Amino acid sequence: MPLMRFLRLAATLLLVSAMPAYAAPVTDCPLRDAGFSEDSPLIDILLSTQALSVAEKELGVSFNQAPPKFFSTKAPTFAAILTLKEGAGLMQRPPEAMARAAQALAAVPVTDVDRAARCERYDNDRPVIDRPEGKTAIMVFEKINGYKDVPSFDAAHKALIDMAGKNKWALVFTDKGGAMTPDILAQFDAVVWNNISGDVLTLSQRQAFRDYIEGGGGFVGIHGSGGDPAYFWDWYADTLIGARFAGHPMNPQFQDARVVVDDPSHPAAADLPAEWVMNDEWYSFKTSPRDSGARIIASLDETTYSPEGHPGQELRMGDDHPIVWSKIIGKGRSFYSAIGHRPETYFEPHNNAMLEDGVAWAAGLQECACE
Repeated sequence: MPLMRFLRLAATLLLVSAMPAYAAPVTDCPLRDAGFSEDSPLIDILLSTQALSVAEKELGVSFNQAPPKFFSTKAPTFAAILTLKEGAGLMQRPPEAMARAAQALAAVPVTDVDRAARCERYDNDRPVIDRPEGKTAIMVFEKINGYKDVPSFDAAHKALIDMAGKNKWALVFTDKGGAMTPDILAQFDAVVWNNISGDVLTLSQRQAFRDYIEGGGGFVGIHGSGGDPAYFWDWYADTLIGARFAGHPMNPQFQDARVVVDDPSHPAAADLPAEWVMNDEWYSFKTSPRDSGARIIASLDETTYSPEGHPGQELRMGDDHPIVWSKIIGKGRSFYSAIGHRPETYFEPHNNAMLEDGVAWAAGLQECACE
């Protein structure tokens, strides 16, 4: 990297140092006291010797024989974003076996050991932050408990650094849920979730983040941040993002598709043509984000690619297939782009410009009727 560019980036990026002091164990993790059921996160079944034994017996399977990436108890893991019912479906277990397993699991007690194990993937580690005066400050949140696609994660990370250098933003990168406190969040104009997957915030952290957004903060969700098959925080999925992930094509997974700009007047579309073609993994959603009050920025033309997922999975959304949108939540701003599985997409000129303008909009740097 040329010396001047390095110095410019060094002056722009704000490094976070995690507190070396002891952090108290997490005791307010979501679902800490929830009974075992078919809707339990699969990881919580795997962490309990008794629950796992019951599930394996009634389902007639051995999770130890399944692919480790799906059934590991160490985050990041697919087991954190699948329910037991969905995991059994992947292993092609019949509905009657799942019904027996659900009934048997309901009788399994939740122990203190179970509660502690469920909370281990969360943290109370509070980073020390000193925001520089006079700069737009962006927190890039990177804690992942579910699926971590390293190439796309790394590409988004690098693209955000380049944007910060260009716009003289101060970036803070952190993978600590403990950063979600009222006083830390108050230092930032927006928080970017870089391909976050899995439930990552404790109950108190959830409330702090929700209060920050509704009180006037900005949120940017990138690709995987809205792509989990199961969510355990309804406000995040249904309000902040505004639509739940249904799936993506598998035949083939990556395809060229035509992206059409729906709202050229949106600030995030300021540097976009009316349409363009690019190659990516194209998400479908169970409902249109329009139903939750979203302002659609760009949509997909389904006639230009094949939205075929796993056998029996319906991914067609028809004439209304949003792929990038924004929302006003309370006094705050939410921007979500489902584009971004392939690393190349973060440096594709149109998508890169839209993401940069989306971050600026979320940070309040562009006009917004935020009511």
